[in-house]
Amino acid sequence: MRAFLGAILGALCLSLLSPASQAAPKASDLVQAELLTESRAIEPGKPFTVGVRLRMAEHWHTYWRNPGDSGLATEIDWTLPPGFEAGPIQWPTPSRIPVSHLVNYGYEDETTLLVEVTPPADLAPGKSVSMKALVRYLVCERECIPGEADLSATVPTAAAGQGGGAEPTSAYIFTAARASLPKPSPWKTSVSGEGERITLSVEAPGLKPDGIASAYFFPAGETALDHAAPQALTMRPDGFSLGLQRSNVASGPIPTELPGVLVIEEKLDGGTARQSFQIGTAPEPAKGSGAGALPPAATNAPPVDLGFGSVAWAAFFAFLGGLVLNLMPCVFPVLSIKVLSLVRHSGEGAASIRLAGLAYTAGVVVSFLALAGLLLAVRAGGAEIGWGFQLQSPALVVGLIFLLAAVGLSLSGVVEFGTGIAGRVGTLTTGSGASGSFLTGVLAALVATPCTAPFMGAAVGYALTAPPVVALSVFAALGLGLAAPFLVLTLWPALLARLPRPGPWMDTLKQVLAFPVYATVAWLLFVLAQQVGPGALFSTLLGLVLLGFGLWCWRLAAMRDGWGRRIGQSAAVASLAGLLAIGWSVAQERPPAAGQAAASQDGTEPFTQARLDQLRAEGRPVFVNMTAAWCITCLVNERTVLSTAAVKAKLGETGTVYLKGDWTNQNPEITRLLERHGRSGVPLYVLYPGQGEPVVLPQILTSSMVVDSLSALPAGVRRAEASIPSPAN
Repeated sequence: MRAFLGAILGALCLSLLSPASQAAPKASDLVQAELLTESRAIEPGKPFTVGVRLRMAEHWHTYWRNPGDSGLATEIDWTLPPGFEAGPIQWPTPSRIPVSHLVNYGYEDETTLLVEVTPPADLAPGKSVSMKALVRYLVCERECIPGEADLSATVPTAAAGQGGGAEPTSAYIFTAARASLPKPSPWKTSVSGEGERITLSVEAPGLKPDGIASAYFFPAGETALDHAAPQALTMRPDGFSLGLQRSNVASGPIPTELPGVLVIEEKLDGGTARQSFQIGTAPEPAKGSGAGALPPAATNAPPVDLGFGSVAWAAFFAFLGGLVLNLMPCVFPVLSIKVLSLVRHSGEGAASIRLAGLAYTAGVVVSFLALAGLLLAVRAGGAEIGWGFQLQSPALVVGLIFLLAAVGLSLSGVVEFGTGIAGRVGTLTTGSGASGSFLTGVLAALVATPCTAPFMGAAVGYALTAPPVVALSVFAALGLGLAAPFLVLTLWPALLARLPRPGPWMDTLKQVLAFPVYATVAWLLFVLAQQVGPGALFSTLLGLVLLGFGLWCWRLAAMRDGWGRRIGQSAAVASLAGLLAIGWSVAQERPPAAGQAAASQDGTEPFTQARLDQLRAEGRPVFVNMTAAWCITCLVNERTVLSTAAVKAKLGETGTVYLKGDWTNQNPEITRLLERHGRSGVPLYVLYPGQGEPVVLPQILTSSMVVDSLSALPAGVRRAEASIPSPAN
């Protein structure tokens, strides 16, 4: 029987690897990046040009310095030899990229970002120098994926005047890149306007009124103009003007200057010619940095600021979160096993009791460290996952279903595992209470991680952005917090003396405590149905039948000798093989295509980053709920708070759009939003006012808390909803 359970538990542990295989497509598959040098060799003190070449997959794009309504500008962090200095990015002229009701600015197919590098005047000739560039970018089509490219190039040094000119293999790339740069404007420009209307006037004497096919202005600042508004071209005898729309988040007087890029198309006999000109003076970033890019929050966010300036505080709050986790519904089924274990140990010696407590604590802490280590390793490989990621794996969910069903059958007395009572369910070594306690700790950690308790969210978010050693320390503190109550009881055996002595009554208690475990199995079946649909659910139910049959056969075999024992054991092994086959088939299932669409049936809209960006650009208030079917805290909040009449009425009264993100399966967009707000898992509740900074609500909600937050929205924001038509579905 121990071998039977050991095989199930082993398969369960192996299934933890499945998130890596199901990871979203990597940005590196969509963008090919390389670092090129223009010169054959570099000379002392003589600036030379390097280029970061980005080649995007078909239909995908990266972003300009001002990405428009959404997106992130590409950023370059340089690692150069001592004395070298890198200038700002020289941005090619962007293209206008409409996405639904939004307009972005960026590059499709291919672009090269030029940067001028200046070597020191005392550079020694006859050597080679190495340059490194960490390029961070966001690549988008319908979805967006942040990426990084760690690039390097080596170039020889030469004496003054001996550089040898341009590198012929890359000369055409640099020629094309320079041709795409905007030229200094030969014309005088002025800005005027009133209210929300702005006029950009261009004095261009001698320009023929019928010689311009079109004109478009790309503002350097993200909040200066409404990017999606049309730009009306008006020709005048002395030039032309563009009618622009001011951004709804812009404030103050009309600016006297609008830095940006003006693109005109001139009519020619054979078609049109596109020219671009730099208008005004755009602020440049500091040398060696990117180029006014927004920080790539999803991929390289700074550690969450807990406000206490110490890793010790993060560990302290993780410990508190672990303590509170004992009260969360995720952990309650495991408490059944812990209660029985406490009662069993109450009649034993102090040494045995302490050993059980230490073994349980070790099981919890080791499991948290193993899960955290796997999480950090998978994230380092490019996958975008967060805490609780293991329950995004259908294979692991199925494994937990089978394991907990076996635990429940043992508690019900259908089958006994080993010679001890249910507190030793799952013991894999003969006669050792420590091993049973250790494995109970492992099970507690596996089932507890989907829950998020107060104090825990910020601490775990901090850990995932900290160095690995710090991160593992925080997760160890979290495990210690979860194990602490049980450990304290076992270290002070006098506390256990207050518990009833072991006796026949324990069989009844054991059977009663089986039902919370069965409830957990039902919950996991619900999670599985949300992940992979009814077909996989039927297969798993069939697997439960096989599990019961296999345990029954094993029990019969234990009571027989000879051929009867062999036949029973063979049938049990065949049932185990069937369980593994079912687990494998379910692991290959993919989420149903209609999974997100179902979110709109309860008055919500499915979350996408594009939809959130669009609503914020329109000035509409948005309430974002990040949830998952395996997150019991999320489900409780939705049933008892977010579905109440008071909250629904206040959402309607304030014109707040309710976006619901389902993280039951992996979703890179949701992962990035979680990290942007310093969280590593669900639940996450964020209220975005029409303008201003978002407000993150606590993870345990009350109706009054949500209603008060919605009531605090500015009245002007609420009125904005009435004048904005809903987009077509």
